[in-house]
Amino acid sequence: MGSNFGEIFQALIPFIVLFAVFYFLLIRPQRTQAKRHREMIESLKKGDKIVSTGGFVCEVIKVEDTFFSVRLSDDSTARLSKDFVSFKVDDSAESSSTQPKK
Repeated sequence: MGSNFGEIFQALIPFIVLFAVFYFLLIRPQRTQAKRHREMIESLKKGDKIVSTGGFVCEVIKVEDTFFSVRLSDDSTARLSKDFVSFKVDDSAESSSTQPKK
């Protein structure tokens, strides 16, 4: 009976190691990234500039429960689902990219 348990345990060791590798290399980093993205979405406020998953650069003009009202240009506004916000545009990054290089 004891040797049977040892054989089963030895057969399970590769699966346990494989699960641990998948967890630490794939699952855990993805959860951390999703948490940071969710916190970024919740911290957005009026006046913040965002980039949608479609590549549109927008300015948030109103925060709603599941949507943002955004300004695409001076005369066009739209509603954007919070699920389709890719990232927030930093003002410092935007101003440094528009300055000419020397």
